[in-house]
Amino acid sequence: MTSPLGPIELEVITGTIRSAEVEIEAAVERAARSPMIRDQHDYRVGLYDARGRKLTGRSYGSLVEPIFEFFGDDINPGDVFFWNDPYNSAGSCGHIPDLCTTVPIFYGERLLGFAQVFGHHDDVGGCVPGSLPVQVRDQWGEGLVVPPIRLYHKGVLDEQAFRIIERNSRLPEHLRGDLDSEIGACRLGSRRLIELADRYGVEALEGAFDAIIENCAATIRSELLPKIEDGVYTFEDYIECDGFTRKLYALRLTMTKTPEKIILDFTGTDPEAEGPINWAIDYCEGRFVRKWMGPVLRCLADSPERAAEIDINEGVLDVIDVVFPEKGTLVTPHFGRPTGLRFFILIRSLGVFAGALAKATGGRMPADHETIRIWGLHSREADGRLSLFREVLGGGGPGRPWADGSDVVHIVPNSRNLPAEFSEQRYPVMVERLALRTDSAGAGRRRGGFGYDKRVRVLRDSMLLSNADRSELSPYGVNGGLAGRPYGVSIEDADGNVRSLPGMVDDVPVRAGDVVRLWTSGGGGWGDPLEREPELVAYDVRCGLVTRQAAEADYGVILTPDAGDADATVDVEATERLRERRRRDRESLPMFDRGEYYRKVRSDGGLVWPEGWSDPDDWSAAPAEAASTAAT
Repeated sequence: MTSPLGPIELEVITGTIRSAEVEIEAAVERAARSPMIRDQHDYRVGLYDARGRKLTGRSYGSLVEPIFEFFGDDINPGDVFFWNDPYNSAGSCGHIPDLCTTVPIFYGERLLGFAQVFGHHDDVGGCVPGSLPVQVRDQWGEGLVVPPIRLYHKGVLDEQAFRIIERNSRLPEHLRGDLDSEIGACRLGSRRLIELADRYGVEALEGAFDAIIENCAATIRSELLPKIEDGVYTFEDYIECDGFTRKLYALRLTMTKTPEKIILDFTGTDPEAEGPINWAIDYCEGRFVRKWMGPVLRCLADSPERAAEIDINEGVLDVIDVVFPEKGTLVTPHFGRPTGLRFFILIRSLGVFAGALAKATGGRMPADHETIRIWGLHSREADGRLSLFREVLGGGGPGRPWADGSDVVHIVPNSRNLPAEFSEQRYPVMVERLALRTDSAGAGRRRGGFGYDKRVRVLRDSMLLSNADRSELSPYGVNGGLAGRPYGVSIEDADGNVRSLPGMVDDVPVRAGDVVRLWTSGGGGWGDPLEREPELVAYDVRCGLVTRQAAEADYGVILTPDAGDADATVDVEATERLRERRRRDRESLPMFDRGEYYRKVRSDGGLVWPEGWSDPDDWSAAPAEAASTAAT
């Protein structure tokens, strides 16, 4: 359908839809009960047309297709659909704590679209509080599984279904409050789309939907694809443990670029895991993962400002195709395999796409990051109720050709950490330190962002949970940049004894008075560290972010010895001599640096590639000037 509207009206409609999504988010936050939804913002919203096409690229959303699959045309005003089943959600609900609520939007008797909220909820049952067990072998140990159901039918609540869902949570008041807030927010979003139909007419509005989606595909083809050299490129990245076995689990990607398309082929990915690191995305033509990975292409825009303007909506499906391996891999698991920690491989999918694009663009892509992990403490109140203190902690963002990485960012847009005041008022903890982690950022011409350094004193006997990858394997650096430092967690008791823990643990006892210390990963660096402006290195030293030792070892910058760190200045002549000597003595720089742990695993024979698969890291860095100039 061709829109009869002009460019100004189309821009107004586009902006109104985006504003409506922001309004939906505000409504969720005002009424939600759980800290995970209300305070940490671990949820997404979306507005879709009547065909289930997402109209904006503000954030990744779930899909509407499960409604068409399970209910066909039996969709009515007043209905509310609900599900969280990873294997019956068209690949869009990756793990059981993500509950999806969808409200159809009618203009009179005509289906106009859908409003949707899906988010990570505090607890939906399972064998561990928080519903993200590490040592679990099937999805039934992770919590209550709900296939697509009609929670409201023509405006009437199914109380029995609601009671079943609520009864299976250890925090039922949180769950009920969250679901009520999400349903109300969807109804608010519905009214905003109806108001647009009142203003422009249904036919014109639906034509605008078509134009919005077509514009996305056209923009990608005209502005972004030409910057990627045609050809076939491979890359892989790893998860370091599945909860039972510590080894590298590989996600492998072959990217084929043509003038009109990008084909992403996951053939060669390792077999499905025993533990909860699987990700069931081989449904509905891979629509969810194609939309999830598509925004990576925005890194090739002419400027960061232009990248922010490019909306990756449903139109990206016209540009990106996907090929899945046979059933039984990490991304094509058999029904029932656990998926709770699928956010590890979800982020790896962005990393393998970015790595392949780095090869195809002369290093003009950001480095790697690990910007999500979840930790927490649970105990019992005096009346027996569960106390669940849990945080989603970000990490350092990647160094980019045009800028350093952002510090302590979260992969979920607009997410936040829990304020110390809130945490201490509500839970038996005292936050003794919250800072940027010194020397955590990967060195580079444009360094990575810094991770957290957090210390929490426990005031009541509790159990500790940690759901984290990249605790040994580092976020990789690109185009000569160095890897960032990995995640760490430890417990210090009253006698000063320190016990380090793996990144993935369930129910580790912590005594009252013990201190939990957490370090989150730094982002990988971009470009040759010896090309970084010495004054920027000195500034990081003055801020306490980089030590003098790292300034010299990683950047080749020598600071004058007659001043403290707070007044550090560059010894220009000594720095120039050291850098020149290092450039002369070193070998050519690699495109990728994965850090010491990867090199050890590789030297010990811990990497085995499939037949016909060559080393994806065998690629040299491009000249920094050419890469950074092309990127900006």
